[in-house]
Amino acid sequence: MRGWPVTLTEGPVGLRPLRHRDAATWRELRVRNADWLRPWEPTNPETPLFRSGLGPYLGMVHTMRREARQGLALPWVITYDGAFAGQLTIGAIVWGSARSAQIGYWVDRQVAGRGVTPTAVALAVDHCFFAVGLHRVEANIRPENAASRRVVEKLGFREEGVRRRHLHIDGAWRDHICYALTVEDVPGGLRARWLAGRPRSSSSP
Repeated sequence: MRGWPVTLTEGPVGLRPLRHRDAATWRELRVRNADWLRPWEPTNPETPLFRSGLGPYLGMVHTMRREARQGLALPWVITYDGAFAGQLTIGAIVWGSARSAQIGYWVDRQVAGRGVTPTAVALAVDHCFFAVGLHRVEANIRPENAASRRVVEKLGFREEGVRRRHLHIDGAWRDHICYALTVEDVPGGLRARWLAGRPRSSSSP
């Protein structure tokens, strides 16, 4: 796929491809952040929040690398000051006349409130639009997830309505609000717009 693999940075925030050697760090973060993430995580037996082994991570990396080679996903680690701080995935990529994708992300609670997530999202969206060649990126977020909704709202994603019982999360089918951007919405780039409008002391999740 054009524009992959790639590492992107903005100040202390970075995006880099997933690596097998991140497994132990990923496991530690997922277990430590389990209560923080559980209400928003899709129910998926392949990547549970609690697991002593490294198999779930290695399986996820294998799957995501295959999807990246097929042009179906861009799986990144979010870094903060060079350390593993979360994940951001552009997935469900559709080519042809759609050229669309969905974005999902999680971040370590210890770095929340420093503008890490919106900066990472802005980097990823710009890369999707201007390097990969996508036209539209969606973020589907539970109505109760105020922190994640603030991220996309601060970045200027357009709210497009509710998707009823969209994903199975935390034991039940949950409604999600659909937010979206198209390349026409950010002719100068989302990163530039976010940095220009960002307060000096950020309180972004």
